[in-house]
Amino acid sequence: MARNDVHTLPWSGDPRGWVNKREHQFRVRKIFRTQRDAILEGRRMARESKSEHFIHRRNGTIRARNSYGNDPFPPRG
Repeated sequence: MARNDVHTLPWSGDPRGWVNKREHQFRVRKIFRTQRDAILEGRRMARESKSEHFIHRRNGTIRARNSYGNDPFPPRG
């Protein structure tokens, strides 16, 4: 099964822009002015597809990771 993980990334075309991309897809649907707006839309996309949501910093490192579907390593208890 192909992964539909969502990544919230800084957009290379505009130093102030943010985008959401699905893994293994090159198309960007919308450019957001703030990271907050991009995160909200990315969260909605990840919940809809029951996948992971990765939030990146400006330097490309992962700031946060959230699972909205079948968690491969759920906590005990």
